[in-house]
This record gives sequence, structure tokens and C-alpha cells, in this order.
Amino acid sequence: MTYKNLLTKKSDGIGWITINRPDKLNAMNVETMEELKAAFLEFEPDAEVRAVILTGSGEKAFVAGADISEFVHLDAELGRHFSRKGQALTRLIENFPKPVIAAVNGYALGGGTEIALACHIRLASESAKFGQPEVKLGIIPGYGGTQRLARLVGKGKAMELILTGRMVEAKEAAEIGLVNKIVPATELLSAAEALAKEAIKNGPLAIAYSIEAINRGLDGKLDEGLELEAEIFGRTCATEDFKEGAKAFLDKRKPDFHGR
Repeated sequence: MTYKNLLTKKSDGIGWITINRPDKLNAMNVETMEELKAAFLEFEPDAEVRAVILTGSGEKAFVAGADISEFVHLDAELGRHFSRKGQALTRLIENFPKPVIAAVNGYALGGGTEIALACHIRLASESAKFGQPEVKLGIIPGYGGTQRLARLVGKGKAMELILTGRMVEAKEAAEIGLVNKIVPATELLSAAEALAKEAIKNGPLAIAYSIEAINRGLDGKLDEGLELEAEIFGRTCATEDFKEGAKAFLDKRKPDFHGR
């Protein structure tokens, strides 16, 4: 499928999605949101795609925020609808059954931070900058930022960042757990690719079930999460992949997983 605001490709088991509006610093408008949704839905059933890397075009921005020109005429009802549309996209990314790695190559502000937060793993270049500056416009983060940021970096730090709207440079983002790792800009995509390849060596069903267990478990209490884990663990024990993985371990060879 051809997109107006995205570049997509498949290579060695990895689906690549590049947000391609460099003249707008890859700002997220409604059209781009719809294309992102379509790209993930296209990759989800594709057996050739075992992981997805999401990045921005150019050297300045991952996603420098939402397209503010689309906000001007919002009222309470339209604002809620707009927020739910963004939340639907970030929820799709968060629950995607294959690893999604954000390669943050520059500014990730507002909706850009929220999209990165929805990805399973975040790598950042040394020049990356994160922030939720919505309060400077008189609104709040609307694509999941108030919820995911607090879950990732803790309530106190999330309060600080959201209430001040200040930007966080890559070094601080790593220190507070907002990103997994910082790499030089010239190595960002190759580092994301290496990480994706490491993940896709493993059982695809085990990957999908792990994502489900972590995401659903965070929504409840510990005892509920443990019960969920036991139920999903049982599911994995009934798969052909588990039997192949166990046999390969005993035979001292690499497993040949088929996602069954």
C-alpha cells in the first residue's frame, strides 16, 4: 500500500514505518494518524513481518507534536472525539502482537512522545528530545500521555514534566526510564534493527502473549496479574512452538518456530 505521509518497507523479518513529513517536522495530523493505523493493520497479519521499527524522516524530528492547525476549532465534544482517535492509534501500537521499537531521531513532543510511549521499546539518538508541552496551549496530553508517562516514569516525575511542559533531553530521558537506550544518531537505525532481530529469534506466540500479559497485568492488581500470567503461561505450554523450543534446547540446536 502506498501512503502520502509514510514510507514503509519490509526487510529480513522487520517492517519499517517512517513518518515522512519533514517540512512539518513530521507533525501528526489526522491524515497521518489514519495512515499509521492502516500501516500497522497491514503489517499485523503479514507473516513476513515479525517486528516493526517506527521512526521519523530527516534528522530533526521523530514527531514534533500534533498539527496545531487542526486544534483551533475544537470544542468539548470535538476535542473528546479527537482525543479518542489518538488514543485508538496509541492503543493499537501498544497492543500490537509483534515487537514495536521506536527509533527516536530528534524531537518527540506532545503526540510524538505519546506515540513513543505506546511502543514496546524506545531507542533514542543523542539529539532526541521529549516533552508534553500541551499545558502551554491550555490543554492536556490527549493521546494517552497522562496515563502512560506516569506508569513508565512514576507519578512524581510525570507530574513534573506534564505540569511544567518542559523538554527532556536524551540523557535525562534514559535516566528516568523514558527510553531504553541512547545511541549515536548514525547508529540509531542499525541499533533498532539489531534489537528487532534479537527479538524475532524467539517464539512469535510467546512474544505476543508476553505483550498481552504485561499490558493487561498493568491495568489491575498484582494478584490479578499473577492469575493472568498463569493462564497465559498455560496457553503457551499447549503450543507447537513450546514443544519445538524445548526439544531444540535439549537437542542443543536453534529452534524453528512457526507461530503455532
